[in-house]
Amino acid sequence: MSEDWKVKMELMIRQQMESRNIQDANVLEAMRKIHRHLFVSESQQSLAYEDKPLPIGFSQTISQPYMVAYMTERLELTGKEKVLEVGTGSGYQTAILAHLAASVFTIETEAELFQQARKRLVGLGLTNIHFKLGNGLKGWLEGSPFDRILFTTAVLAMPRDCLEQIKIGGWIIAPIGKSQGQILKCIAREADGFRTKELMPVRFVSAHVKSSSE
Repeated sequence: MSEDWKVKMELMIRQQMESRNIQDANVLEAMRKIHRHLFVSESQQSLAYEDKPLPIGFSQTISQPYMVAYMTERLELTGKEKVLEVGTGSGYQTAILAHLAASVFTIETEAELFQQARKRLVGLGLTNIHFKLGNGLKGWLEGSPFDRILFTTAVLAMPRDCLEQIKIGGWIIAPIGKSQGQILKCIAREADGFRTKELMPVRFVSAHVKSSSE
């Protein structure tokens, strides 16, 4: 990694994350290890460490760096968890998760994005990622139950399949609602049901924008 990229990355960490109360040292270290410019097109690389999402094709984006850090921190990963990611996209969030969890199961609906992300992540030597092309709203029954589930795409309501695939004591982080009124929520599964906490207003690409591969 060139000195120029390192400077931009450190500015991203300091100005976008630490100044906005991202405190988990492991999350910040993962953000340093994964070079965001490798997950966007060459024409977008000069913007890779700026405080905004970037288009990756198919009406999808790579999320704002702060949002990636914020959602990852809310997962409270210790290195022992099995995580399901709904929406592989560019693979950037996937790579961050792979550095912090025991294993990551990631699902993408768009075949071209799926192939690009898998090639990119395998090329980085990340060996604890399982890939699936399909409808992420159905979860990944064969890999369940999961300690955490992270949605990188918005849904109108949490799919029942995903609720059933989270362990008791685990939780889901997801943007829920219509395109103009989404709320990032934490849905925790307890012995007697589910408890939902609202985290912040957000705006993500909605899952229904994607075409299904199943």
